[in-house]
Amino acid sequence: MEALMLEEDRAAKRRAQLEGWILPVLGVLTLLGGWALVTESGLVPENFLPSPTLVFKEMLLLTHEPYSGALLQEHLLASLRKFAIAYVLGVIVGVPLGLLMGRFRIMEWAFGPVIEALRFVPPIAWVPFSILWLGTGFLSPTVVIFSGVFSSCVVNAYSGARQIDKPLLEAAQMLGASRWLTLTEVLFPAALPQIVAGMRIGAGFGWQSLIGAELIVGSTGLGYMIIQGESNLAAHVVVVGMITIGVVGALIDYVMRRVEQRIRRNWRN
Repeated sequence: MEALMLEEDRAAKRRAQLEGWILPVLGVLTLLGGWALVTESGLVPENFLPSPTLVFKEMLLLTHEPYSGALLQEHLLASLRKFAIAYVLGVIVGVPLGLLMGRFRIMEWAFGPVIEALRFVPPIAWVPFSILWLGTGFLSPTVVIFSGVFSSCVVNAYSGARQIDKPLLEAAQMLGASRWLTLTEVLFPAALPQIVAGMRIGAGFGWQSLIGAELIVGSTGLGYMIIQGESNLAAHVVVVGMITIGVVGALIDYVMRRVEQRIRRNWRN
């Protein structure tokens, strides 16, 4: 019996390894192989689709030779700084507002229609306002990122607050808990899995919104580097920027997913 259980554990570990990194690595290698095959066959001109080798060489070059006024890592750090500022603001404002809307009916009546209308406005539509309010400098894209993060945080926090069992809130009130204590010690912990899910979704929307904003306005960042590469007909620079954006976005989502899984596991226990 023990031998059978050990064998099942080994099989589960092998399956986890296969799903965790072997299949993703095979997928990436397949993509690179297909990309190299297309470029080496001459089906597509190199100035439209550069080869993986050329893109890799250009990526290394951009780390020690400035392009559009900055190195690749400096453009990346500029984008990450804008993202971090707007993301933190979106979470700080969105999560408490969502919890209050879920807890107090008057807050839902007051803010619900506005939130419902705003969340259907694409973040990129805020670019003209960001230029008017903040000019074309470093902080201009933060309004666009904030709109992408804010809506997801509000909606998920509201949903988490509405799903809490009423007897739990009534028990806290019967024990003499104040409104503030009920919000911080009962409502927030109970809604935490939904809140973190909203933060993860908001991180994805925020990162996409940032790059979209930098393509239109800004003087630093990965989006700015891409648009400058397009203006100079440098397809290899554009692809380097796209790969960097994709890899960083995947890392952000991976970190948020692990945080979400950990919180959900602890929440169940």
